[in-house]
Parts: sequence; structure tokens; C-alpha cells
Amino acid sequence: MALLNNFFIFLVFYSLLTVLPLYVIDELHGTEGQAGLATTVFLISAIIVRPFSGKIIEHLGKKKTLIISVLLFGISSFIYFWVNDFYLLMGLRFFHGIWFSIGSTVLVAIAADMIPHQRKGEGLGYFAMSMNLAVVVGPFLSLALIRWIPYTSLFMGLAWVIVLGLLCSFGIQVTEDEGMDEGVSRRLALKDLMEVKAIPIALVGFLTSFGYSGIMSFISVYAKSVGLFESVSLFFVVFAAAMLLSRPYTGRLFDRSGPNTVIYPSLLIFAIGLILLSITHSVLLLLVAGTLIGLGYGALLPSFQTMSIQVAPKRRTGHATATFFIFYDLGIAVGSFVLGVVSSQFGFSALYLICSGVILVTIVVYHLVTKRVKHVEHQNAGVLEL
Repeated sequence: MALLNNFFIFLVFYSLLTVLPLYVIDELHGTEGQAGLATTVFLISAIIVRPFSGKIIEHLGKKKTLIISVLLFGISSFIYFWVNDFYLLMGLRFFHGIWFSIGSTVLVAIAADMIPHQRKGEGLGYFAMSMNLAVVVGPFLSLALIRWIPYTSLFMGLAWVIVLGLLCSFGIQVTEDEGMDEGVSRRLALKDLMEVKAIPIALVGFLTSFGYSGIMSFISVYAKSVGLFESVSLFFVVFAAAMLLSRPYTGRLFDRSGPNTVIYPSLLIFAIGLILLSITHSVLLLLVAGTLIGLGYGALLPSFQTMSIQVAPKRRTGHATATFFIFYDLGIAVGSFVLGVVSSQFGFSALYLICSGVILVTIVVYHLVTKRVKHVEHQNAGVLEL
């Protein structure tokens, strides 16, 4: 039930992420920079709310938090049908992002609590497959449908998808809610907003999502500019297929051999895929790039999520998840805006070359972060022994 709910939420999220830039340009006659703002504004609200998600979950409990957030996420989705002004759209995107932020945070926390500690990498990898499926199903359906139906009809159809997610919310068994509000402080401290131990790996997630924002926000516009718009749906197919086929192996490899054996190769493959995408002018090269990006990026998000959760106490899985997503969302928000400006000034090839450079820098940052974490753990172990 949690996986299905997550799938429906991210299906709507990725569908709107892919279609709204086109909607802003084609229907609202906006610029490419304004098209990027459709993503940025949504994620700004998500980022603002993320620090408070853990506290909200503590007060309301996971089940009640989930139902309320999915309900309001669904109501927001219905409103798109009536919005035909750019500034009203920005206001709706801000409101919509609030409930996406809380809903996606509590769902990961619920899933993490269900999975045995020794299989966290594999289990969260399987849970992340719901997002991977949404990556292909959402953009594939939405890009295909807008050729035949108006944008407003598509928006209404996506809203009804969230109704299914709301129904799934009632079927999720959560025992952690009992008495959860007892003894919870009413005052806000840093520990109520973030899990400090998760910040280093969340920073790596920020850089990764910055590079990925070029795919999320601009792949459809880029494909249209090089005459490959009719093939962009196939890009998402091979992208998701590569993630899904590799998921069982990367999750188990993470648990058995450690995160480095998954993350270093994945970052390198991701960067190569972005470089190929920057020089794409044929369907074949577009699909090869999609495959490499799927193999590389697909293993990174669940790996970073798992690492951020593993460094935190079990009772703070919500805070650790929120902390990771604060940085992850910030990367997409900043990336969508910055890369929108880059594409308008220098073109899309430069955009994807910059993305590949960011991912190569991420390899170095990840190495420094994990090296520092291991050093601190070694020092702490020495103190405990003494």
C-alpha cells in the first residue's frame, strides 16, 4: 500500500514536472526561464516545509499525517483545471509543493520502519522502484496524451490518480502512531528541524539532484529543439527500464559490499550519460544516453536515502528523511532555475555538459564526505573503548 501510494504521488509529480514547462511556453506564452520556475516554485515550498515534517509527524503520527497530506495534495491537483494565468499557476505550485513535501517524507519513513536494518539498502531500493516506475509512466503518458487532449483534461485525469493514492493511505498499517505525541516538546530546536548526522550525505544528494534537474525540467523541451520530441517518451522507457533491471542487484550489493561499490560507478556512468545527451542528435544516441543515466542515477537516490537513514536513530527516520529531501529538493529547485538561465543563454548542449561536470565534482565531494565520516566514527570508537 505504501509503495502504491508513493507511485501515484510521484506519477503526478513527474507528469506535471514534464508537461508544465511545455504548458507555460505553449499555452501561457512564457519564457524558458518561467518554464523553469514552474519546478522551482514547487520545490521552494517543499524545501521550506521539509524541516518541519519530522515535527509534524511526531505530533500527528505517521498515519494521520499521510492521510491529510495526500488529501490536500489531491485537492491541489484538481485546481490545475481552472488555472490559466502564470502567476496563479505559481501560487498553486507553491501550495501543491507543501503537501508533496510532507506526503513523500512520511511515506519513506513508514517504509523504512517496515524494513529490517540489515536489508535497508535492498528494501528501500525496492520501495524506490515506485518512483522509478512513475518516472517513465508519468512522462510517457502525459507527453503522449497532450498530442490528443487539452492540457486541462490531462490535469483532471492526474487529479483522479491521487484519489487512488488516498484510498491506499487507509490500507497502510502503522503501529508507531500510538501515543506518539506524548512527551513531544512544543518548542522548536535544531534537532526538531533536521537530523544533523544526515547533513553530509544530504549535501551529496544536493549535487546529484542539481545534475538530475536538467533531465527533469528540460528533457522534453531539449528533445523538441533537436527534432526528437516524438522519441522523448522512449527516453523515459529505457531510462526506467535500466533502473528497474539494475535495482535488485544494486540494492543487494549495497548491503553486502557497502555503498562505495555502488555509488562511485553510478556517479561515473551518470556523468557519461549526460555528456552523451549533450551531443545527441539521433534517436539511438538519445536512447543510449537514457540507458546510462538510468543505470547511474537510478542507484544513487535509494543509496543516499539509505545512508541518511542508517546514520540516525530509528525513532528519527522521519527527521533523517526530511533532512535528505531538504537538500535533494533544493538541488532540483536551484538547478531548474540556474539551468533554465543557462539554456536560454548558451543552449541545451551547454546545460547538459554543466550537469555532467557537477556530477564529476560530486564524486570528489562524496569521497571527502565519507572519508570524514569514517574518521569521526573511528575517533568515537576510540573514545568508547577508553
